[in-house]
Amino acid sequence: MEQVWFVAALWLFLALVAVLAANWLRISTALSEIVVGTVAQLAIGALAGGEALGAKAPWITFLAGTGAIVLTFLAGAELDPDVFLAKWKESTAVGLVGFFGPFFGACMVTHYLLHWAWRPSWLAGVALSTTSVAVVYAVMLELGFNRTTYGKTILAACFINDLGTVLALGLIFSPFTAKTLIFVVVSLVLFLVLPFVTRWFFERYGGRVSELETKYLLFLLFGLGGLAAWSGSEAVLPAYIIGMVLAGTVGKDHFLIRRLRTLTFGLLTPFYFIRAGSFVSVPVLLAAPWRLWRCSSPRWAPSSPACYPPSAHSDTKATTESTTR
Repeated sequence: MEQVWFVAALWLFLALVAVLAANWLRISTALSEIVVGTVAQLAIGALAGGEALGAKAPWITFLAGTGAIVLTFLAGAELDPDVFLAKWKESTAVGLVGFFGPFFGACMVTHYLLHWAWRPSWLAGVALSTTSVAVVYAVMLELGFNRTTYGKTILAACFINDLGTVLALGLIFSPFTAKTLIFVVVSLVLFLVLPFVTRWFFERYGGRVSELETKYLLFLLFGLGGLAAWSGSEAVLPAYIIGMVLAGTVGKDHFLIRRLRTLTFGLLTPFYFIRAGSFVSVPVLLAAPWRLWRCSSPRWAPSSPACYPPSAHSDTKATTESTTR
């Protein structure tokens, strides 16, 4: 049992290093934690073996997954429904362009230039076209864009992008089954009743030291996340939608949001980001840098020109809003 405590202490020490490095270099803490995870895996792996960091340990996997789910939920909870209704065209356009551009670009590059078979090429397209609501939300939270119309529009676009990834994986690699239908039906019913049940439940039993609200939300996230994984989908997908439908209740409770952020950024996200970085193999990257560039260039080249004009215009407005608050 003492090994678990020592490994946990090591991971939180790496998290402290990442925070200090982010402050010194003036970069995002999420990016810093990913890089620290990569360097730590390289250094500790060379000294004590590839499994010394314990990135694949079940308890670390659980903490990292919980961090991703709660971060995604918080991103949805801060999405103002009025903003989404007003900016759904922009969000949908950016999300679709951000998915289909890299998807087809990566497929063509890996198939015709790297001579991969079609199925691996499709998989590369899906991998390079997806994004992470959790990562984007963490960065925007640090920059203050989560309070702006621009930031909320981009977060909604990230959800559209992730939805495209889930649909592509289902259509290409794992066709939808009866489990998928059960997941969709159960989710739709819950999404319809959750705003009313949650408001009543919080008003009647909330406001106690026992943090009933947090337990209730984690129960929902874990329950639907498990159902999503059982159906072959991703656990983070329902988390964002739960956040969206509860934006009118949870999203307006700033004290609850602050407590959830403390739990998430203080304990969970270091495991999520550092673990993600630990899976990056530096020797593999150094062995084929040209191939890496050819694979990654379709990720940004097709989508950047299409997304730049509206983003650049909104960015100016967002910066003005952020600095005046």
